[in-house]
Amino acid sequence: MSLKKYVPNAITLGNLLSGCIALLFAVNNHIEYAALFVALGVFLDFFDGFFARLFKVQSEVGLQLDSLADMVTSGVVPGVVMYKMLVDASGGSWGANDQTEIGFVAYLGFVITLASAYRLAKFNVDDRQTGSFIGLPTPANTLFILSLPLIVSYSDYAFAKAALENTYVLLGITALSAFLLNAELPLFSLKLKSFSFKENALRYIFIIASLLLLVLLHYLAMPLIILMYVLLSLLFPSKA
Repeated sequence: MSLKKYVPNAITLGNLLSGCIALLFAVNNHIEYAALFVALGVFLDFFDGFFARLFKVQSEVGLQLDSLADMVTSGVVPGVVMYKMLVDASGGSWGANDQTEIGFVAYLGFVITLASAYRLAKFNVDDRQTGSFIGLPTPANTLFILSLPLIVSYSDYAFAKAALENTYVLLGITALSAFLLNAELPLFSLKLKSFSFKENALRYIFIIASLLLLVLLHYLAMPLIILMYVLLSLLFPSKA
């Protein structure tokens, strides 16, 4: 029996494992390690479909498993991170009776988790999203959300730190995240069907530009990368 058919699902399970580990780190306030394992999960998610197509072993089970893995890595983890950011921004007291309690506002961070679940469910039944996406993919949204506490901790830009420590700004980001995940917005897929530059020119240009931004701006680059992703998709819809 060929082992090839097990490779894509094994990669997907690696994504799920990475998400579980990232979740533990996020709950325990080790955001750097959480971000590292989320990045690993997103990397694995990038290649499971590629190998499924390469080995011609696509399956309905693989499709469902992919979404279940993404629900943890790119659904639960960013919700927890936003929840913790809102707790910090509100001093753990907005809507609470005293300083030792967590205000109800912080729980709105899990709107990201709910929106991610809805987006993943729609993706599985939407036959329009075979070579492109409708709405922001959950992995891209997760990298964006995970970059926010890292900006607060490590960025030299005081204005960015101040903004991300403001409850209203974080609630606005939460609402924007939920909207972009489920908006009827056509976005090109980053998953490669081959390594050909001609077939993937837009993807390669985006990846190179993203790497340059990361080198120059570090964590602050992530929001700009998401903005660039949306703008490139709108400017070059035929290349999606």
